[in-house]
Order: sequence, then structure tokens, then C-alpha cells
Amino acid sequence: MAKIRILITGGAGYVGSELVPYLLSKGHEIAVYDLYIYGDVLQKHPKLTEIKADIRDKKKLIGAAKGADAIIHLACISNDPSFELDPELGKSINYDAFFNVVEAAKANSVKRFIFASTSSVYGLKAEKNVVETASLEPLTDYSKFKADCEKALHNEDFEWVVIRPATVCGYAPRLRLDVVVNILTMNALINRKIRIFGGSQMRPNINIKDMVRVYELLLNAPSEKIKRQTFNAGYQNLTVTEIANIVKKLCGGEMEVVPTDDNRSYHINSDKIGKMLGFKPEFTVEQAVQSLAEAFRAGKISDGLNNPIYHNIKRMKELGLK
Repeated sequence: MAKIRILITGGAGYVGSELVPYLLSKGHEIAVYDLYIYGDVLQKHPKLTEIKADIRDKKKLIGAAKGADAIIHLACISNDPSFELDPELGKSINYDAFFNVVEAAKANSVKRFIFASTSSVYGLKAEKNVVETASLEPLTDYSKFKADCEKALHNEDFEWVVIRPATVCGYAPRLRLDVVVNILTMNALINRKIRIFGGSQMRPNINIKDMVRVYELLLNAPSEKIKRQTFNAGYQNLTVTEIANIVKKLCGGEMEVVPTDDNRSYHINSDKIGKMLGFKPEFTVEQAVQSLAEAFRAGKISDGLNNPIYHNIKRMKELGLK
């Protein structure tokens, strides 16, 4: 594919910190637009422009999108507990500011707009395989606003595509240790105890190395295959207990089961992205656990269970983000 200029909002976040160097290695020119509340995680590169700014600043965002061929919109307050810490803040960034990103795309005639939604928009489903046409029944404000942003895109006539990722796992330069595979692995490595809440809930997972391959695919795919399309992106649908057993096998530790009223359970089907775009996952949950264990043993993770830099809620509280 021709080398292009890509604006990535939230490019210094968990997925962005793995995606940006990957796309730079492919020769693309990248502009990252981010608040950098988790630090300067990106290495300097001649084709990388870093813009420390808030997506709620529409004028600055429109300026940042100048010359972009594509926008990947990752920026958001991620996961349900982070969102519930300050619902107004969550709405202002995850929903209200979404329209600033859309405006930036339209004002600059950006050819392709890729929106990172979430597989949690489906809510609690009885179906064994949840496909893209399933009803959206989000259970939390975080997933509700993701669904609302998706609906808003259907009123736009430029070229957009929605991706609904499973829970991402594995090591990245800006690490999150508040997602299920990663936190269970840290508990096993540090406390030698794997505490799981419930256990029977199904959780779809995707290794972060496959997640960046998905975004590359969405950048490369011909227009007729992706325009106005929505794709699930998952790989292994595992129960929380199955994930814990993988961690135990690879890292050791005792398992403790705690009752929970968190019923979210869903098994997403990702056949569509395979059939239409040829995507085949190459990396597993097991490899994600191993990548975390290797980083931990190499001293790349400092105080993984307590350091706010790895935990969205703790960091937002620490900064008093408004």
C-alpha cells in the first residue's frame, strides 16, 4: 500500500502505544493527538508528530487533521469503572467530543475514518455467537456512548468503518493492568494469587499484536469492502475461569473465587472480518500472558498492582482530570 499520513487520537494510550510504532515501521507518517496523561510512551521518530492536546478542543483538532489521509479514533476514557468515576467527564470525551473528530475528518476531506467502538455494546447475550447484526443493548454508560457514536456515524456520508474489539491483552509500552488477562497475570506474578470474580462469565479476547494488525488491515482494505461496515475483532472467547487457568499454568499462583454481580457475558463471532478482509489472528491469550511475564521479569513493570500509570481510575484520580 502507498505510504499515507494518519492522525491517531489517543495514540499514546494502550493500543496506540503498540500501533504507532508498528505503523511507523511500515513507512507511514503518523500524527498522534493525545493528552499524554500516562506519560511520554512513544519513541521519537522522523515521521512521528506528537500533539499534546484535548479532543474537546475542536479548533486544534481540525488543525491537527490537516493533510491526513485517514483518522483512527482511539481516544476515550476506557472501561466501565473509569467512566463511572466521573460520568460527565466520560460523556464529554467519549460522546460530545466524538463529533469534533468527525468534524475534523469532514473539514479536511479525510479519506477514511476508523472508529474504535467496543464489543461490550452487545450487552448480555444468550446467543452462542454474537455477530455484527445483533442488537445493541449496552449495560453501562461507557458502552452506551460507544453505541451512540456508532449510530451517529450512520448519518454521515463520508467513508467510515467501525471496529468492535474484544478485550485487548498483552504487553505494550503504555500498559494497562486493569483489563482481565493483564490484571490476573500481574496478581499471579506479584501476589502469587489469582482472584477471580464469578468465573463463568464469557470474555472475548484479542492479543494486542493482532489488534494492531486489524487497524493496518482497515487502513489497507479497498473502499468497497469497508465503507460503512462494522466488524467484530476477537479471537479467543474464554470464561474468566479459563483465563485464570491459563495464567496459573504459565505463571503459577493459587486461585481464589469471589462472588460477583457482574453478569456481563458475551461470545463474539469474528467470522465477518475473516471472510471479507482475510483477517486471521496470529497471537493468543497464552502469548499475551507470556509477554507480560517476560516484561515483569525484565523489570519493565514497576509496582504493577498499585502504580497509577497502569490503572485508568487511579491515574484519573491522581490527576483530577476534568
